[in-house]
Amino acid sequence: MDANIPREVFDYFKSGRRKILSVAANDNFTLTIVFDNNERKIYDMRENLKGDVFRHFRALPEFKRVYVDNNGCIAWDIDSGIDSNVVWRNKVDLCPDSCYIDSILAD
Repeated sequence: MDANIPREVFDYFKSGRRKILSVAANDNFTLTIVFDNNERKIYDMRENLKGDVFRHFRALPEFKRVYVDNNGCIAWDIDSGIDSNVVWRNKVDLCPDSCYIDSILAD
């Protein structure tokens, strides 16, 4: 193991990457994510929403438009009337790997 790689990251990749089966937005700006190993985890988006990239989703109705895209990433379309498969700059997404590593098990 490389000493520069955090243990949880090393363990995650050693055990095999996870795929996202579903995502649901919660009223407290967290996401409930179900992975292909049947784990339900909570990912806290509140810090992400402070940054410029996610500014469009600070209102709860916009935040709740979250989905799993064709690449298996958690995603939001900035403008719901534009196809993000055609206009890629319309989409903001999160990597499944970081969502798994940075989330906590749901109760």
